[in-house]
Amino acid sequence: MLKYRDVRVIGSDGEQLGIMQSRQALNIAREEGLDLVLVTSTAQPPVCRIIDYGKHKYLEGKSGKDKKSKQQEVKGIKISPRIAEHDLSFNIKKAHEFLEEGHKVKVTCMFKAREVTHPELGRKKLDFFAEKLVDIGIVERIPTLDGRLMIMVLNPKPGAVKKKDAKDPNKQIGGQAVQNHRDRKDHADEGVQQPPVPAQESVAQAEA
Repeated sequence: MLKYRDVRVIGSDGEQLGIMQSRQALNIAREEGLDLVLVTSTAQPPVCRIIDYGKHKYLEGKSGKDKKSKQQEVKGIKISPRIAEHDLSFNIKKAHEFLEEGHKVKVTCMFKAREVTHPELGRKKLDFFAEKLVDIGIVERIPTLDGRLMIMVLNPKPGAVKKKDAKDPNKQIGGQAVQNHRDRKDHADEGVQQPPVPAQESVAQAEA
């Protein structure tokens, strides 16, 4: 039971029903088999809405899960200032895949012992890393030295994210061809147009 005496009511169809006593609004909701839910307690008078509360909570929860699943992730990649060219290329390829999927990429160059006295070596590797991904990534955070770590963050370029639902038209055509082959429609037509010559007739023609 609402503790407010007068409330502003929004109907189940979104129509403004005006200000009325909370008991009257509750009776209207019950007549429709719905609930009277307080949506804005700070307004004067408070605003209530007539809705299906169970359905409302379900949709609210589902919306929250969808937002969470679509949240951008930060993928981490670690390299060293003396990383081999092959390994660096492998990490660049992996970062490209992450960016293509819409994720941020945090590239960390880790210095060991006296390597930190030559930060330019790590900066060179990170600059090369960013240069190879310039077609799909934007440097959000330039390489910055923090203790023994030099960190760079890349963000996907707008429009460069690959759509997961995109279908390969070649695969569709191939699938259709397989289906036609299974139906054997083409083979049936060929059989009607070009019937095989009987073996006995062929022998008689040869003797003639």
